[in-house]
Amino acid sequence: MGTAGGVPAPRAGGLRHSGGPWTGAAGTVESLRTHMSLVRGEFAAAHEGAAAGTEGLGAVAVLGTVRTSWERRIESVMGECAGLAVKLRAVARDQGETETEIRSALVSFAAAGAVGGAGGGAR
Repeated sequence: MGTAGGVPAPRAGGLRHSGGPWTGAAGTVESLRTHMSLVRGEFAAAHEGAAAGTEGLGAVAVLGTVRTSWERRIESVMGECAGLAVKLRAVARDQGETETEIRSALVSFAAAGAVGGAGGGAR
């Protein structure tokens, strides 16, 4: 078995793409997005009525500012997760399509080599 840059080369048939890790990662970020949606609801519920009876206290204004900041962060994370899931699924799809194209090209090359004789084609 040869090496490429100190990394062992794969054995014949050992180099294979699998969409599994990419699709699994997409599922994970979708789960995170779903969880953040639940957190957003819990966060809103926890703040209901927090300002009641506290008019004039400076802490209430600060709490409102902090709450708004966290709500923006949660929305941002949810948006990032949605976009990342789409990109991860696209990688899985594209890699699978590339693998199919390469396999087809190799089959064509092997067939051409068989027709062209023992030389295996052009060098």
